[in-house]
Amino acid sequence: MTVAAGIDIGTAAVKTALVRVEGSEERVLASRVDRLLRRNPLAVAEEAFKAALETAGVERAGVDYIATTGEADLVTFRRGHFYTMTTHARGARFLLPGATAALDVGALHARAICMDARAKVLQYRMTSQCASGSGQFLENIARYLGVTLEDVGTLSKGAPAAEKISGICAVLAETDVINFVSRGVAAGSILRGIHESMAGRYARLLKSAGAAGTVAVTGGLSRDIGLVDALNRASLEQKLNLQCVAHPDAVMAGALGAALWGAFRHETLLRRGAA
Repeated sequence: MTVAAGIDIGTAAVKTALVRVEGSEERVLASRVDRLLRRNPLAVAEEAFKAALETAGVERAGVDYIATTGEADLVTFRRGHFYTMTTHARGARFLLPGATAALDVGALHARAICMDARAKVLQYRMTSQCASGSGQFLENIARYLGVTLEDVGTLSKGAPAAEKISGICAVLAETDVINFVSRGVAAGSILRGIHESMAGRYARLLKSAGAAGTVAVTGGLSRDIGLVDALNRASLEQKLNLQCVAHPDAVMAGALGAALWGAFRHETLLRRGAA
């Protein structure tokens, strides 16, 4: 039996997972998401790890391997670090065993990842640095519209139509939004337009990576039902053989993947007598 922890530090939050692996059985003992809110990420990671141990009823000495991913490579108590693509692929396969690809949508960028049945990354593509396709951009727009992030998806999905938003850059997109608000356009229609612009870009990203079948949407925007809905519409419009699905715990994919790969590495080292 192996107990492993995974810590994923992103731009907006720290995700922490604790898993137990015994043979083919993989069980999540604890998981949590802690918003950074301008706090020191390393301090938050330490506090979150302690809290996860307490939730699971596990002593620190009882954790065999601590793995990090994302921007958590500076965590001093880690034993190993894994690339984000690798951890999101592994986490996606754990949450949705039938997934053949993952779309990691974070605060600053998105990446399409294709993997095999063992969660080995076969191919990937990333968005450009333009902020109009990012979670941070969507958060800024929601703040401007006076709606919470929790309501963004519902408002978008319930809108009867979408207002066309520029997908070229954040500046043009924000100008579109300001014009729509001045004309009295409903927030839902504006958000649906933004979702459709983002989804069109993401669908092209998935196509360029060679994705097919079930795509696990991971990362911070996986909770946005309006975006997931728009992704499936964009896939149909672009005639792609894709079904985008967001597991309720999809935001934890990176941390879960880090923990599971950490457990695998620990067991491999044990077999080699190097642990």
